[in-house]
Amino acid sequence: MPDSAPKALHKVKLFAGLSPEELGKIEVVCRYKRFSANEQIFDRNSKARDVFFVIRGKVRVVNYSLAGREITLDDISEGEYFGELAALDGQPRSASIMALTDCLIVALSPVQFVQVLERHPKVALRALRRLSQIVRRSTERIMDLSTLGANNRVHADLLRLAEAGDKKDNTVMIRPIPVHGDIASRIGTTRETVARVLNDLARRGIVKRTKDALVISDMARLHEMVEDVRG
Repeated sequence: MPDSAPKALHKVKLFAGLSPEELGKIEVVCRYKRFSANEQIFDRNSKARDVFFVIRGKVRVVNYSLAGREITLDDISEGEYFGELAALDGQPRSASIMALTDCLIVALSPVQFVQVLERHPKVALRALRRLSQIVRRSTERIMDLSTLGANNRVHADLLRLAEAGDKKDNTVMIRPIPVHGDIASRIGTTRETVARVLNDLARRGIVKRTKDALVISDMARLHEMVEDVRG
């Protein structure tokens, strides 16, 4: 194994602040798993309840409509985790997970995950805050889907992406450049609509594309456009 487990677990944000000894106790009950790009990690309604920590790579949380259209719910990167809902409530998975890239992932059983939360209150609080963020993001997305037109949903998604980008004054650089199909999947529209809206924003000087980034040139204006419609 190229990474020693305590060193690998040190990359997990949930475990920030734990000592090497504490990480070592978690490591001995973990299992390493490797997944290739585009491989499914688990399916929606799967009864497996392990919690997974992404050591290398990136995974996508997806659901599918009755017509088979893929709906992207979230992308999860190195240092983050997924699968905690089933571990906590004992219910089947609420979404499917697929590897976007080759991944190295650590799996922890639901029993061991709960024991870690019980032993380490700061870790438990961090997990609760993440669940709160999920609820807030989900509520925001539901409102956007219910109240915004397709063009405005593209604006709102760009604003969400920009929040995690490289900020400088009124400018934000989003890396890597967002894929039109990914945006469309998240907000329930088409690639063509996304392309049209981005071209319109570029003509208005609000966004521009460079070699390796999508630059939001006027964050204040983009924020104003979204909030004006949300009311």
